[in-house]
Amino acid sequence: MLNVILVVVGLIFLTILIVWLIDKFVPKGLKPVLNLALWALIIFLGYLTFNSVYGEIKFNKLKEDRYKKVITKLQDIRDAELAHRTVTGTFAGNFDDLIKFIDTAQFTITQRRDSTIIDEELTRRFGGVETTRDIVITDTLGTVSVRDSLFGADKRYQTMMNLPKNIGPASGEKFELKAGKLPDGNIPVFEASVKKSIILQDQAPNLISKEEEVMSVDGVRGPTLKVGSMDEADTTGNWPKNLANN
Repeated sequence: MLNVILVVVGLIFLTILIVWLIDKFVPKGLKPVLNLALWALIIFLGYLTFNSVYGEIKFNKLKEDRYKKVITKLQDIRDAELAHRTVTGTFAGNFDDLIKFIDTAQFTITQRRDSTIIDEELTRRFGGVETTRDIVITDTLGTVSVRDSLFGADKRYQTMMNLPKNIGPASGEKFELKAGKLPDGNIPVFEASVKKSIILQDQAPNLISKEEEVMSVDGVRGPTLKVGSMDEADTTGNWPKNLANN
């Protein structure tokens, strides 16, 4: 956008210079017509400059509003996936399994406490002198529903695979969800994502292309908005903190 603005501003100054030259050297009979045409051109170029700046400001505001709504959904997906790993040891690779898990699974509530017991082996080694050692005992206190723990009475998890309303094409886009394990260490991983071009599909193509190339830590990095990764053990999102819903 900066290059466009510099070109337009340069044309404005060039046009003003031409107006001055006309006023100084062109015969009086032609001056009114030429001046009128050139001032009209100056106004038009000024409008283009304003529209370029204001258009990007509006785009940035709309982009952030949409990103925040999408991120809220991605955070729900991440919470559900982390619960799935806690209970099953793996991540879910599709939303049907993930929703079924939320509806049926239970967290086990445990309590850890320190205790001291007699170490029989050491006691024998020391000729019957009573010797103790410290241990940690884990008590199972009960279970609690995953659904109640994460969402309470809210049923939004049943539609967490869908993009927020008024975002994406009319056909209804969904998040892409993948899960698997890393080759090294057999570590479970997952990734939920949606392309920026889908979130911003009704905006100017040049602004979308520019947004897809963002790699700054102050913006959403890359061509997608996502949480998790299929390439490393990472469950964070690729968005800056100011867009996250705490």
